[in-house]
Amino acid sequence: MTQHTYDIAIVGAGMVGAAIACGLGSSGLKIAILDRTPPPPFNPEQPPDIRVSALSYASEQILRNLGAWQFISEMRTCPYQRMGVTEKLEMPFSLSGKPINQTLFDSTDIGYPYLGHIVENNITQLGLHKAMAQHDNIDLLCPSDITSIDFNSTLPTIHFSEHGKASAPQKLSAKLIVGADGALSKVREWASIGINSNQYEQQALVATVEYEGVQEDITWQAFTSTGPLAFLPLMDVCSKHYGSLVWYDLPDKIRQLMSEDSATFIAEVTTNFPSQLPPIINLLSKGSFTLVKRHAQHYLGHRVALAGDAAHTINPLAGQGVNLGFQDAATLVEVILEAHAKGQDIGLSENLSAYEHLRKVENKKMMEIMDVFYHMFSNDNPPLKLLRNIGLGLADKLPFGKQKVIKYAMGLEGNLPKLAKPA
Repeated sequence: MTQHTYDIAIVGAGMVGAAIACGLGSSGLKIAILDRTPPPPFNPEQPPDIRVSALSYASEQILRNLGAWQFISEMRTCPYQRMGVTEKLEMPFSLSGKPINQTLFDSTDIGYPYLGHIVENNITQLGLHKAMAQHDNIDLLCPSDITSIDFNSTLPTIHFSEHGKASAPQKLSAKLIVGADGALSKVREWASIGINSNQYEQQALVATVEYEGVQEDITWQAFTSTGPLAFLPLMDVCSKHYGSLVWYDLPDKIRQLMSEDSATFIAEVTTNFPSQLPPIINLLSKGSFTLVKRHAQHYLGHRVALAGDAAHTINPLAGQGVNLGFQDAATLVEVILEAHAKGQDIGLSENLSAYEHLRKVENKKMMEIMDVFYHMFSNDNPPLKLLRNIGLGLADKLPFGKQKVIKYAMGLEGNLPKLAKPA
């Protein structure tokens, strides 16, 4: 059985794992990164994939500093300048066509051209993989299947096999294993790290649609008692306009929507979504998923570190999950590089403790904020409904408060890692 030794082995070559690898690309450390499947090649004439993320300004800076944004922007991204938050009422009130219970966030309020970009996950991942390819110290072992990780040996040992190769099963050892293998992380399980989890009552449906009109530059979210309805603009492809719809609702409703044909589904969307939704003319794809909040009890263990969804998942109603993951990646890279520069053993948790301290606090804070929104809006309590709609209207008239929220959502404030700041 072939065996290799690395400084760091990253399990998961998705967006977060690939970002960590890129961040360590100039360190001189020997890196292995493993995953089951590589990102698909980019086809500029193919309509947008169903899996997209709203990348914040801070995430863009991280990707720029990692050398990936140039590849991502050469493919396609959709910047958005405005973000609206409102509650869908049976009898809406508006002034000059704008709901009076809406808070509208605009990047120009703080002197920025946009709030962020909507980007397909495959494109972000592919851009990071192209950046990884620039570094000779990174071995991409993909596609490969990991059968187990032994954390009881002197150095953790990964047992795996590479797809399409007739060679015998292989193994590699590393000073540090990074678990970036998603919400159902096997690294977390094999490292015996516990997790606290809670499933929300709501589920979510995501759909990619084609719409008529002009290219939108606004993403918005309209709350209802059974969950929010959201619209995210996507990049035009071959002169056609595309968007991503998100429908949160109770499980029975989501199952009904998933079973409907395209015409029936589009009719349901037109009836239930707010009037600011542009006319939908085609459904490309749809999918559904449960909403589960998870938080690992520890981010660090015996020669192991967790990042991204392997460490935490939150309610996606504000689209902050991937942005938290990129901040995990940037912080972990920073802490590893500092420990390495000091000649410390990068696999020992005591030398990486700053990572857990910094990120656990920030991730928990965002989880709590999302839970407040979830519980505040997911009900039909009349007094609370009145208060929150008054609050949404007043918030739009408080420029200082709006600016603080915009900066926080864009990742311009808070305890930011170095990679999140402009070069």
